[in-house]
Parts: sequence; C-alpha cells; structure tokens
Amino acid sequence: MMCAIEAGKRGRSVILIDHASKLAEKIRISGGGRCNFTNRYTTAENFISGNPHFCRSALARFTPQDFIALIEKHGIRYHEKKLGQLFCDGSSQQIIDMLHGECTAVGIEWQMPSTIKEIVNLSSDRKKPGTESNFSVITERNTIETKSLVIATGGLSIPQIGASALGYQIANQFGVRVTPLRPGLVGLIFSADEFSAFKEISGVAIDAEVSYNGASFRENVLFTHRGLSGPAILQISSYWQLGKPLHLNLLPQQHAQQIFLLYRRSAVLLPNLLARYLPKRFVQTWCTSMLARLAIAAKPICDYRENELLLIADNLHNWQIIPSGTIGYKKAEVTIGGIDTLELSSKTMESKHTPGLFFIGEVVDVTGHLGGFNFQWAWSSGYAAGQVV
Repeated sequence: MMCAIEAGKRGRSVILIDHASKLAEKIRISGGGRCNFTNRYTTAENFISGNPHFCRSALARFTPQDFIALIEKHGIRYHEKKLGQLFCDGSSQQIIDMLHGECTAVGIEWQMPSTIKEIVNLSSDRKKPGTESNFSVITERNTIETKSLVIATGGLSIPQIGASALGYQIANQFGVRVTPLRPGLVGLIFSADEFSAFKEISGVAIDAEVSYNGASFRENVLFTHRGLSGPAILQISSYWQLGKPLHLNLLPQQHAQQIFLLYRRSAVLLPNLLARYLPKRFVQTWCTSMLARLAIAAKPICDYRENELLLIADNLHNWQIIPSGTIGYKKAEVTIGGIDTLELSSKTMESKHTPGLFFIGEVVDVTGHLGGFNFQWAWSSGYAAGQVV
C-alpha cells in the first residue's frame, strides 16, 4: 500500500493484487492489536542483513518522522510505550484505514482476493517484440500487463494469516538470489531432559542480558512450558544459530562476587540470598540445577569455599544454555533472510538484472529488531520503490 500510494501520487495507474480476503492482517494483529507502527530511534544498526548498509538510503528518505506526520494528518492519536516504540492509542485498524484511504485518494485499483497463477517476462518474450509492458501477470480473474511489478509478499512468518513463499518463488523464476531463510523474533525451545526442571516455572520472567556472538539485549526473559521467550529472547533469536550456546547474565545490575563478599560470614542459604535479587521460583530451580551440575552442595554462604563462590558467581553472570530450536514460523514475528540485497538497487529496490521488477518489505533480506523497526522498513522501502515504478 505504501508503494501504491507513492506511485499513485505520481499519476501512475496502479493495481494492488492480494490473495487474502482481509486487508493487512499482519498490521491488524501487531502490537497486541494497537500496531507498533514505527520506532523514533530507527537507524541502520537496528537491522540484520547480509549487507548492513543496504537499508540506509531508504530509511533516510522516508523516516519515522515522515510516517508520524502521516498519521497525525489523519488525526490518529498515539503514544510511546518504551525505547521509542510508538503505538496507536486506539487500534491497528486505524493504520489500515489510513493506508486504504490514501490509496483510494490516488485511485488505486484493488483486486482481492485474487490468486496469481503465472508471471511472464514479456521483455524476454520474442513473440512480443517492442511491447511497452515488461510483465504479464495471469490471475484467476484476468491477465494484467504492466511495465513495473512490485513484490511485497512478506516472509514465511505466521502462515495462519496467509504468509507464503510466493515472493521467493517469483525471485527464483527471474534468477534473483534468495539468502537462507529462518524464523526470527521467535521463542526458543530446549530438549526435554536438559530443561525439564524449568518447565515448572512457566510464566516466570526475569530481567536479564542475553548475548550471542557479539549481539546483546537486556529486557525480560520469560520461561515457557517449552523453553524461553520474552523480548530479550525474541531479539537474540534473530542472531542465534542452531547448536550454539546463548549467554545469560542473570544479574546485569549487580556483581555476584560483591554480594557474596557482603554476606560472606552469613548463615543465609544461597537460594534465600539470591531470592533477594531474582524471582524466588526461578532461584530455587536454577540453584538446584546449577549446583548439581557443578557438584556443589547447597549450604549456608559462610560454608562455601572461595572457589565455589567464584564458580557460582561466574554462572550467574554467564549462564550458558543451548536451545534445541525455535517454535517455528507459526509464532515467529519475522523471517530472517530473503531477496539478496546485492541483487537490488538500494535507492529504488529494483532488480539490477530484470528492469521493472521490484522487491520491498520483509521479502527482502532486511530484518529489523523488535520494536517497530520492521514496519518502518516496510514504509521506507515501499516509499523508495514508489518514487520510480
């Protein structure tokens, strides 16, 4: 819709084809129904891509402030939840209605629900020399010839609302490279034997710093019946690679050694002491599991040897766990990977080898952090393509 609006403003004749029966379901369900539509502090550093600089051009030309101006023009009230994350005061439907209204204002034609059956590259079709159109899009309803074709099909995440691999299939048809795909911003699961004790504390959340391979996020970590979730885990999941350990700092604002030194002569039991800094249910489970692994008995702080306390402190600040996988695309908020950015112009989103073919949004190998960044990429990349299609 963002691309269609900008193309329509330039007087282009635009038809928007969608296989869904309901418009913009991913917007509707986002942000708990209030749509985290952008983040005030969006920068290229908030995105993951094979080319981390690719998103800079589009983000610079259509900024969070530009989208904020658009919603303010429509009288949509909003608020900042935290860390620059902006949400509608009302509902996500306000954003959908705004975009739909902007499309209507510039005469966009809608064809939905409509299934694409085939796309023909007319520019390489010798039977139609000199044709003005580059593509023929054959749907269940009709055949559309067009000079520009924009693929805004999203990723594989949340298939229950219509996500599909169509965008990647079109890329393959035209010889456009697609980088490896995997779920992102997704909960992590663990093997039953390794994490069984922690299933009993499902629903408990702790403030922790989670790190992997140089990336680090500090927010809540939520224990679930299958493993871990919560903002910090969702963030790190976009970086994590199967079979590798995550590192959790359970006391990001404290120094465990200083705590132990302060209570060195106390008869307080280790779980009781740690329960002053962490949720009691978590502490009891963690201490039972960790002390067994370290072959250290549970006893009063004053009875521990120095090397035992050092080991416990090290594990409090660097608890290493190895997930067995993710909960998959069904619950993932985004898809990591996509159309290789080396195949596209960063200024226009157009294929470097197939004139008139554009890829925008999540289908491209540009994935934002949690907090409104992925919507901003949708607006910015759509705007960029809309200036030239």
